[in-house]
This record gives sequence, C-alpha cells and structure tokens, in this order.
Amino acid sequence: MSALELAAWSFPVFLVMIALRAPIGLAMLICGLGGTILITGTPNMVLARLKGDTYTTFANYDLTVVPFFLLMGQFASHSGMSAALFRAAAAFLGHRKGGVAMAAVGACGGFGAICGSSLATAATMGRVALPELRRYGYEGGFASAALAAGGTLGILIPPSVILVIYATLTQQNIAELFVAAVVPGIIAALGYIVVIAIYVRLVPNSAGARPALPWPERLRALADVWPVLLVFALVVGGIYRGWFTPTDGAAIGALATGGIAAVTGRLGWVGLRQCLIATGKQTAMIFFIILGAAFYRGFLALAQVPQELTDLVASYAFAPMTVLIIVLVFYLIMGCLMDSLSMILLTVPIFWPVISGLEFGLPPDDLAIWFGILVLIVVEVGLITPPVGLNLFVIHKIDGKTPMGRTFRAVLPFVASDVVRVALLVAFPAITLFAIS
Repeated sequence: MSALELAAWSFPVFLVMIALRAPIGLAMLICGLGGTILITGTPNMVLARLKGDTYTTFANYDLTVVPFFLLMGQFASHSGMSAALFRAAAAFLGHRKGGVAMAAVGACGGFGAICGSSLATAATMGRVALPELRRYGYEGGFASAALAAGGTLGILIPPSVILVIYATLTQQNIAELFVAAVVPGIIAALGYIVVIAIYVRLVPNSAGARPALPWPERLRALADVWPVLLVFALVVGGIYRGWFTPTDGAAIGALATGGIAAVTGRLGWVGLRQCLIATGKQTAMIFFIILGAAFYRGFLALAQVPQELTDLVASYAFAPMTVLIIVLVFYLIMGCLMDSLSMILLTVPIFWPVISGLEFGLPPDDLAIWFGILVLIVVEVGLITPPVGLNLFVIHKIDGKTPMGRTFRAVLPFVASDVVRVALLVAFPAITLFAIS
C-alpha cells in the first residue's frame, strides 16, 4: 500500500474512532503515529518526534493567548455580565414579537466579545435566557434553536480562540483577523434576528412578548453593560492600535474581567478557584487536540497529501472560485461530524497551500484573512447542523424537555441564514477586508 493510500484510509479510521467516542485529540494522535510507523517501517522517527515536536508545538509563544482568553470567558461568566447583556437587550427588544429571542441573540454577540468560545457562549446564555423564553411562551424547539444559533457568535465576534489558532497556522496578523471578523459577526447577528422576525410571523404560536419597559428602566439596564464595552474596547482596540501584543491584550483582558468581577462582589475565592480549574481543563483539552493534530498533519505531509492535492487541482485547471466552493462545502459537511478546532488544525495546513496557489485577485495576506473568516463561519455552521451540532446538544442538555427533532427542524432557517451569509462574503470579499485595508 502506497503512502497516499495509507493517508486516504487513515481518515475513515479516524472517523470510526470518533464514532466509538474516542477523544478527537487521541484519535488524531493514534492515526498520525500509526501512519508514520507504517510509512517509515520503524518507530524511530515517531519516538524522535514525540520528544522534539511536543516541545516545539507548545513552545510557540502565540499559544499563550489561549488560556488567557479562556480565563477571561470564565471570569465573565461568573461576574454576571451575560445576565446584564441579556437584560439590556431584552429591555429594548423584549416587547416586540420575537423580541426576547432577538435579545438572546444580541446578548450572545455581546458575550462573544469577551468570551471567544461558541460552546461557552451557548451554555452561558442558555442558562440565562432559556427561562425567560419559556416564561413568555416561546416554543421549545424554536427557543433552543435561537440560542444554539446565537452561541455560534461566540467564536466569530473577536476575540476568538479559533482565529488565534488559524493565525498561528498561516502566519497571519491576529489583530487584523480580529478586525476582519467584526463585520461578518454583525451580519450574522442581524441575519439571525431577521430569521426570528420571519419565523414568529409564519408560526404565530411560536413566541410571545413581554410588556414594554419604561425608558428609565431601559437606560439603567443599558448602563449595566459598561464592563463588557470596556473590556472589548481595551482588548480588541488595544491590540489593533498596537498598544500591546495579542498575548498582552489577552492577559490584560483576563485581569480586567477578573477585577470587575471581584469589585462587584461576584467573584470570591471559591469562584476564582472554579475559574482557574475550568480554564486549566479547557486549555489541556485544546492543547492535546493541537498535539494530536500536529502529529496527524506530519503523517499527511510525509504521505505528500498537500502536494498531491495541489497537483490535482492544477492538472484539472479548476476555476479558483470552484475550488473555494468545494472546500467550503467540505467544511460544511465535516462540521456535522467534528468540532471546529479539530477541523481548523487538521485541514487548514492541507487546504491553505491549495487556495494560496490560486488567483483570486487579492494580495496574499488579504487572501489568507478572507479565507480564514470564510472557514471560521462555515465550520461554525456545523455547530448547529443536525445530526451532530454541538451547540444543539449543549442547549438540549440545559433544556432537558424539548425533543431534539423539534430543535433540528427549528434550526434549519438559521442554517439557511448562514448559507446566505457565506455566499455574500464569497461574492464580495470587501465586506471582510475593508476594515483592514
């Protein structure tokens, strides 16, 4: 069996291991190590890589951003910022038809600006908003679908852990990626709000409305979100303005969020301990996936998969846009089976050389940023795509009453909104790139 055939067979083996509930990082590590041994015929290279690659992978200074952003999200969850965001959004939108669901989506976008994780955003806002949605008569499947879709904003609105990983893989500027993600993130939130507005009119019994609040109460609720605005402006604005590096910005953001939580009396010693432990667990999980992906990519590189794929595209002379659409469809399908971090780590080093060798009429750095935002959006669609949308399962676990079938049906309009958004960004790269030009 040739090296290329081994690489082709490794992928279904990898999927079978995931189906058997093996951790994704472990599945990638086993496939990478096993494939390398089969190609070389000796474990010597594997043993050498276990020693050297493990160190070089985690000695990357840029990866120190990850635990800081995760800690910032933990502090934000404990400080009540998520509840304040939802109250402020609901104060202005809750009296409209479907307004409480719209407020939940808006709060997800605001919380994503200080969290950086879709699953954490979905889980946090689910606990905050789901009781209110129930209280005002929202149908269970529709409420769960809206919260699951809103949760995807957590990783698109900067700061984003996935964008940091992508920047590391493609050697791009983290600050520019953050800025490029802002407008697509706003478009995503507006798209979800439009879906909600249409859905509640087509299905009148799916949602209720809360009484309108007087303006003084609205303004008080709005004033409570100042910590979110402060942290977002400090972190993203400081990184983009060059006041500090992304790592410094993440550390300052974690310190600021923790300080706000402590000053407001919502973070004691017990809460601090919980935040640190949760951050440690999440960081270990992410770093293990990074390690497994590094060894799997090494095996695929040894089998010359990227070169073969590039040569195949060149030999058939596909139009650049055709290749891009094929890649995005692949991400959309695989997003139903894998989490976004694993997909980014595993596939970007394979697909990016192919995309970078095609002519899209963009400078190389702009092409890398545009492609990164597109990939991020498409893999996030997988979080709400049946049958394995992780955000759907997170919300279902919090809800515990609504059958998954109802949620699957209700989430399809949100998926359609995402597809329209991807098509818009593919057709008009300037939407993504104008802020960094």
